[in-house]
Amino acid sequence: MCYRSNRKQALAMLVMLFLTCASACLHERFLHTSSIKKRDTPLTPLSSEEAILVNAISNTTISQWSYYYTHGAHLAGKNMSMAEWTADHWRESGWNSSIVSYDVYINYPINKSLSLVYSNGTTYTPDLEEAVLNEDETTSYPNRIPTFHGYSANGSVNAEFVYVGRGQQVDFDRLNELGVPLEGKVAVAKYGGPFRGLKVKNAQENGMIGVIIFTDTSDDGNITEANGFAAYPDGPARNPSAVQRGSVEFLSTYPGDPTTPGYPSKEGSPRGDPSPVLPKIPSIPISYVNAIPILAALDGQGTPGTEVNRTGWVGALNVSYSTGPAPGTTISMSNFMEDKYTPIWNSIGIINGTIADETIVIGNHRDAWIIGGAADPNSGTAIIVELAKAFGELLSQGWRPKRNIVLASWDGEEYGLLGSTEWVEEYVPWLSETTVSYLNIDVGASGPWPYIEATPELHTIATDIMKKVLWMNTNRTMYDVWLEYTEGSIGVLGSGSDYTSFVHNGIGSIDMSAGPGATDPIYHYHSNFDSYHWMTTFGDPSFLAHKSMAQYLTLLAYNLSNDDLIQFDLPNYGTQLEKYYDDLISTINSNSQDLDTSMLQDAIEEFKTGATEVQAAAQQAIATNDSDLLTLVNHKYRDFQRGFVSQGGLPNREFYRHLIFAPGLDTGYAATTFPGITEAVEAQNTSLATQFLQKTADAILVAANIIKT
Repeated sequence: MCYRSNRKQALAMLVMLFLTCASACLHERFLHTSSIKKRDTPLTPLSSEEAILVNAISNTTISQWSYYYTHGAHLAGKNMSMAEWTADHWRESGWNSSIVSYDVYINYPINKSLSLVYSNGTTYTPDLEEAVLNEDETTSYPNRIPTFHGYSANGSVNAEFVYVGRGQQVDFDRLNELGVPLEGKVAVAKYGGPFRGLKVKNAQENGMIGVIIFTDTSDDGNITEANGFAAYPDGPARNPSAVQRGSVEFLSTYPGDPTTPGYPSKEGSPRGDPSPVLPKIPSIPISYVNAIPILAALDGQGTPGTEVNRTGWVGALNVSYSTGPAPGTTISMSNFMEDKYTPIWNSIGIINGTIADETIVIGNHRDAWIIGGAADPNSGTAIIVELAKAFGELLSQGWRPKRNIVLASWDGEEYGLLGSTEWVEEYVPWLSETTVSYLNIDVGASGPWPYIEATPELHTIATDIMKKVLWMNTNRTMYDVWLEYTEGSIGVLGSGSDYTSFVHNGIGSIDMSAGPGATDPIYHYHSNFDSYHWMTTFGDPSFLAHKSMAQYLTLLAYNLSNDDLIQFDLPNYGTQLEKYYDDLISTINSNSQDLDTSMLQDAIEEFKTGATEVQAAAQQAIATNDSDLLTLVNHKYRDFQRGFVSQGGLPNREFYRHLIFAPGLDTGYAATTFPGITEAVEAQNTSLATQFLQKTADAILVAANIIKT
């Protein structure tokens, strides 16, 4: 699902974040310069077992797995054969594999329409579908999936329309300041910024009756047709007909089956009202080429885009991005969906360890909005099939991990993290008792630059393992390339992929990916053009990024599951808490709030003291070979993060229980640190901010008490 603002909008959003990166280059150029550039970091030697794992991973077989997954439809609830194929391949590699199903509320497209009716009576009617390309076979499959928004409402509307920018609440606040009429109008929003479902939510809450969301080439940097680059399939620029599908569930309230919040969705489960997280107004996604006439019809109407004075308001299309409305010019749109309860299928593989009460979970989702999905999610899916094969090599030699390893191929992620959320809700007692970490890979490779987001205890091991991987058959480590791309930045986990339910049950997690830089070929997110042909032509032609990411995930899983001491860095957690605290003080000051934050600062100091103590105990356990002390430390490492979810959830969204970070209320993807306090401060709610200062301090103290020795 993710680009992280979207995380699969972080593939798109990180492209924008790194537009100024002078060292970024086209994929072919990257391979050339990387192969001759001096390695900055020595390659860390591998143990004999690590070498077996690394050598078992092949870009050739990863390509074969990718081909399988990208040549059949696998929309959520319609991919049982792929679930079985996945479990069968894991079983062949020695994993104990099975299928776990859930009965979820979901909807599928029936038909839609859209017409622009000018005041003089003439019309413009886009076809709303993506081009069929001779070069890209899956774009012409007769069972290809139409463009649509998952969980969009049924309805037909006809009204004047307003351009609302990225559709954040601050955009609507600005429109209200300008006196732009919103009630009863259709919203036209561009992708980027908040999760698409929140664009619909904000429009709905401002009295609008329908939403159209388009992709703007401003998100593509310089790689556009306007700058002389040929469009896919002839070149690296965006195909003009590309449309971003996706869910419009209100993800920042809660994910999962909207009718069973907090408990697993099984046949016969009691069903609740889904309206708190599902839109009541219809929405349709369109391409930028379809959006141009609609936006152009607003030129000279309302406030010009340059005078709106909102970041990201004006894009790269040849229009003024005026607000409108244009008197007498209307949009007529309809959207009809089939609502139903249907099974979805998670493939689950298990290797039992020698320590029964310590578990590592590795996951990736399998469902896609399209037949292809070469990057999202099937780069990750191919990688975990290869990981299973590599571990099979060790299993065949009599190896057994210390900790249990659970491998998961989730269904229904794209609609709202359905498969992972329902599974966690079913198994949360066991997961809370045993789980050490959750490792997530979603868009495993859509370009040549690696990046990670992780809870702080994993930062050190996550970067150390990078030093064991040669990146894409070059002379550079993964760490070198990651450091060049990110300048050493590790993201904070918000939401948008399957780690979400784990984090908010107090289970530390990491999410990893490799994506395009500022001048790499454009990745067609949630489009028919996220295909095997695009991947083998532009994205990762030799599957070398796939191979390196597979080696990285496999080595990370091996070390976490097999080391005597769980390699967590709790002092770094204290360091990150201090950084989050500094950010909070800046937010408080910028909002002119008068709050006593000393209790939070004191709690952070207590956590830092505990982190130092448990680190010393860990070193003593290893130095003295004290197995009892080692077990004690490992269990503290396993359990400490449960403290951060001990005080209940956030206001009006109780699913999100982690009081250190959560997806922003009006982002849905991007993280907000100390969210209970921060969002109350931003809302000028001093009483609520004070309440969550106490709750957050208490949560940190619970975590501190868990780790103290």
